[in-house]
Amino acid sequence: MRPASIGDYRARARRALPRMVFDFIDGGSFAENTLRRNVEDFASLSLRQRVLRGGAAPDLSLELFGQRLSLPLLLAPVGMAGLLARRGEVQAARAARKSGIPFCLSTVSVCSIDEVAQSAGTAPWFQLYMLRDRGWMKAMLDRAAAAGAPALVFTVDLAVPGIRYRDFRSGFAAEPSLERSLRRIVAGATHPGWLWDVFVRGRPLGFGNLSGAQNDQRSFAAFWSWIRANFEPSASWADIEWLRAHWRGPIVLKGILDSGDALQAVKCGADAVIVSNHGGRQLDDVVSSIRALPGIVAAVNGRLPVLFDGGIRSGLDMLKALALGANACLVGRPWAYALAAGGEAGVAHMVDILRQELTTALTLSGCSDLASVAGCLDL
Repeated sequence: MRPASIGDYRARARRALPRMVFDFIDGGSFAENTLRRNVEDFASLSLRQRVLRGGAAPDLSLELFGQRLSLPLLLAPVGMAGLLARRGEVQAARAARKSGIPFCLSTVSVCSIDEVAQSAGTAPWFQLYMLRDRGWMKAMLDRAAAAGAPALVFTVDLAVPGIRYRDFRSGFAAEPSLERSLRRIVAGATHPGWLWDVFVRGRPLGFGNLSGAQNDQRSFAAFWSWIRANFEPSASWADIEWLRAHWRGPIVLKGILDSGDALQAVKCGADAVIVSNHGGRQLDDVVSSIRALPGIVAAVNGRLPVLFDGGIRSGLDMLKALALGANACLVGRPWAYALAAGGEAGVAHMVDILRQELTTALTLSGCSDLASVAGCLDL
């Protein structure tokens, strides 16, 4: 039986993946309060049911940076998705292309941007962090441009990595030891389907975009050490000028949670912002993305697109974010769950679930198109 919801895909991913891998994609930082709020605060919002409104099936399409999207949805960057399924980023990018929506590739992906662009048949959006090595960043920007990336998503809420208790408890981000090595062996042996798909059929395993920057790709502990040593905690708004000088396409700032920061994004010439708290994986006990959204929409006041990320688990959630002013939504965990559970076909089906749910929610709330969603919330 096919999954009926994002929740069903999460349950299947939990069974398919070793615990340490599942916890990596499912978990948040510290006590995971923000992770929970991202989801729970959606449930606290009510939709207005309207009847006898007439009209045809609502049109979900929109244009963003010259690209026509079949619905207001993008697949958000998810680090190390190649550990969820064989060449995971390629499979997800193919599903996104066939679904008519953008896929955004993480800097810390298993598959490089060159592989994804060539194998998926279209270039992904590319997500980048501010790192200490500007020479490598410049080379990565050139590489993304050469691959044809239509937009750059610059993540601004990761000056330092958040503290994620689940990853330390599971051993995913801990220093290597005999005990942890044995636990990883057991995890692989008890998930033979995943082991065969990822570690046999999915080779070579590494961090494709970081080749030449992070030399030791033999262990995740070495990777995390490199990450902690190379993120730039002193990054400032002035660095956006440096970025603009080396990237000619649209620049989207991801990780905006404060209206003052949204205004700064407008002033520094950003082409769009993504309202996001990194899926509850960075600073815990901050406001949920959906609670932050209205203030940021008001501050931006139509001067640039406002995209939304954080907590979406259904088409109903998408409608609520759109009604509060988002131009489009991003999902990360939902496509990661679907990839782990069903590969490319699973990701495509997950997009169809959201498409069908959003269409149903629009129709039952009396909305004829995306331009009419503002009044569908019972505020």
